Amino acid sequence: MTIHHQPSKERIDAVRAFNRFYTRQIGLLDEGWLKSAFSLTEARVLYELAHRDGLTATDLARDLGLDPGYLSRLLKKFEERGLVERTATEADARRSSITMTPAGRTAFAPLNQGSHDQVAALLDRLPALDQDRLVKAMLTVQRLLDETAEPEVPYMLRPLQVGDIGWITHRQGLLYALEYGWDETYEALVAEILGAFVKSFDPKWERSWIAEREGEVVGSVFVVRKSDAVAKLRLLYVEPSARGLGIGKRLVDECVSFARARGYKTLTLWTNDILVSARRIYEASGFKLADEERHHAFGKDLVGQNWNLEL
Repeated sequence: MTIHHQPSKERIDAVRAFNRFYTRQIGLLDEGWLKSAFSLTEARVLYELAHRDGLTATDLARDLGLDPGYLSRLLKKFEERGLVERTATEADARRSSITMTPAGRTAFAPLNQGSHDQVAALLDRLPALDQDRLVKAMLTVQRLLDETAEPEVPYMLRPLQVGDIGWITHRQGLLYALEYGWDETYEALVAEILGAFVKSFDPKWERSWIAEREGEVVGSVFVVRKSDAVAKLRLLYVEPSARGLGIGKRLVDECVSFARARGYKTLTLWTNDILVSARRIYEASGFKLADEERHHAFGKDLVGQNWNLEL
């Protein structure tokens, strides 16, 4: 169950300040949107009609959160100007499908191009890295405020890139501290493992997979060569925000497929019994518990486990 906390005055003031800043940045206070004869609302309705077929007034009012009476008057004005036309729907003759006319598309074209150019100019003021930061921040705002918004592709896998090593070390150290109370020695171990992976990386025998969702790293796993016959799966993790999407299972499956394709006889891993979710994935993938031993590490008394998968 999600617990909702009353927002503080400081947070409310910060959001209001951002709203004032952004409306000024993109000219929402101007009398005509992008110096056109259309208001922002009119331009938004035209955008929907230009990009979606079979819309009704009910659809537009619902999706844009517009008052039906206000929308009706706006559409009537568009009709009088020859920008849109209505056609009775096949399912219900009392409902009309609204279609943009050629004149409407001609009127919308400079609005669409003007919006593109405005955003391009806004981004052009920033270095590429800051452009990425801005876009990711906007996606975060959209995702947090629109609970129905889901990306078309829930996640993607890619190889290791510059910047990933530091990020994965940071996130694993932080997450294991928050979830299990492990101390900074675990973060140091992750840094040591990843540093060695990069320094001695052999692409023929080793591989990495980074799970990315909406531009953010949300998981990773590594396969390293232990011997000609044995490969080792290392540092599987998935961000809490991305759990439930099957990322952990997919990452392990990629490791298994890679190890088989490279001719390894065994894929092995070391974990701790406290990592229940990860152990379930390993078991489901065919790994068998080889042995376990109590030990003290990362500031905790733990039970370390070795798991093997015969390929």
